[in-house]
Amino acid sequence: MSRPSHVVLTKTAPAVSLTKRGVTSGLIRVNLNWTSPRAAALATAKEAKGLLHRIRAGLRAGASPDIDLDLGCMVKFTDGRRTVVQALGDSFGAVDRFPYVALDGDDRTGAVATGENLTINLDHQGGFAKLLLFVYIYEGAGDFRGLDAVVTLASDRGDHIEVRLDDCPPRAHACAIALLQRQKGELVVSREVRWFTPADGPGIQDVISRAYRFGMKWTPARK
Repeated sequence: MSRPSHVVLTKTAPAVSLTKRGVTSGLIRVNLNWTSPRAAALATAKEAKGLLHRIRAGLRAGASPDIDLDLGCMVKFTDGRRTVVQALGDSFGAVDRFPYVALDGDDRTGAVATGENLTINLDHQGGFAKLLLFVYIYEGAGDFRGLDAVVTLASDRGDHIEVRLDDCPPRAHACAIALLQRQKGELVVSREVRWFTPADGPGIQDVISRAYRFGMKWTPARK
């Protein structure tokens, strides 16, 4: 068994085998973090020296809109069952029962230090056909440029797999981040970073689902 490691998935090195690294059970914690203009302004206010600087920074923070990114996971099982885990529609999932994937909460500002977190229970990985991690802008921004969004997958034993959401095109309001699926008997994490824009069609979950052949039917919902 290899030692815990930190891997950054890139265009030139887009995949890593969890099986080869001995990550075959336990929990995988998926973290999404980003920086919003409001959070950056608040940090500046905290560090600023002098009352005037704090007031000015606070005003800038108040004028900057919150940015709400939503992390989600589409899950397809070997028996044909499929579902989505996301804040929209309060579909937060569960770790100890179907679908063995759960979203901890909903960071609606980008100011929460821990960001958004999703947990995958690998003790039930034998039932997974594929899992797709994705993120979309619920409100507050036109695209991902300047948000410095990064997703990290961490195993119980200390492995870290990082995917940076870079090279965002204009108007990209959603991204398929990474795909977990079996390849030649091994559980592999593959970097996707596939961007979607309004030109791809309405209903971003439906668009992503069709692009990755999850075959789910969608109904409108709000948080």
